[in-house]
Amino acid sequence: MADGLPPGYRFYPTEEELICFYLRNKLDGSRGDIERVIPVVDVYSVDPLQLSEIHERLCGGGGGEGEPWFYFCARQEREARGGRPSRTTPSGYWKAAGTPGVVYSADRRPIGLRKTMVFYRGRAPSGTKTKWKMNEYRAFQHEHDGAGAPTATGGPHAAAPPNLPPQVILDATHM
Repeated sequence: MADGLPPGYRFYPTEEELICFYLRNKLDGSRGDIERVIPVVDVYSVDPLQLSEIHERLCGGGGGEGEPWFYFCARQEREARGGRPSRTTPSGYWKAAGTPGVVYSADRRPIGLRKTMVFYRGRAPSGTKTKWKMNEYRAFQHEHDGAGAPTATGGPHAAAPPNLPPQVILDATHM
């Protein structure tokens, strides 16, 4: 991502931009350059400390303390069939914190879901909480109304269209 960008450039998209532009274009396959900005990484197969190295290798910059890193992550097959995803890494696990929240567009349409996760070192249920935090975003499935405008369907549990690989977008930060 750092190639050709001016010094001081920071990538700080809004939640609406993450879901409506980046995630929606990734799901629809309509832009091939999306992965230049947000790479595809299976964050559940690596430890959070490795995310900095991965970000630097794929995006050309390490990001400072507290800087968010964004990744696309394919939903696991068992999750796509309605099961619970495995969020364990080699040294710990990601645990949901709080209740998932609906993300709304500027015109108050529900467009997706945000789930906050915290990383625990060790094995559940006796893991030790760390300062790693991650937001997992999911886009609601959309249809087009008679005027051609997209409308959200299915509420918080709507799945991606069956012919597209279901994906989520992740925002990982070390606080």
